[in-house]
Amino acid sequence: MEISFATSKLAKLCNSEKKLRGDYGPRMAGVIQQRLMDLDAAETLESMKGVPGRCHPLTGDLDGLFAVDLVHPDRLVFAPDHDPIPQSSDGGVDRSKVTKIEIVGIGDYHQ
Repeated sequence: MEISFATSKLAKLCNSEKKLRGDYGPRMAGVIQQRLMDLDAAETLESMKGVPGRCHPLTGDLDGLFAVDLVHPDRLVFAPDHDPIPQSSDGGVDRSKVTKIEIVGIGDYHQ
């Protein structure tokens, strides 16, 4: 999938192993980099099923966003980057047509 970032600061962070290690430590930095590589290698959001990290849709205030697990409780949060967002017949996101995503954050959204 094509990956973009919500802010230039987030892009610089995610594209620098040194910055990731400095902000999150070596373990978390490695997991973030692996999840980004998994997302980059996937053709569609649908093909993330079964990949480590439990790609899942979010609900409530974060409806429309997705996340993959990092080091508990943190997640890598992203949104489909299509206009309009591909819809399935049940009104949800058609993951088989999502080929571009935007990373919007890293952290624990449960707080």
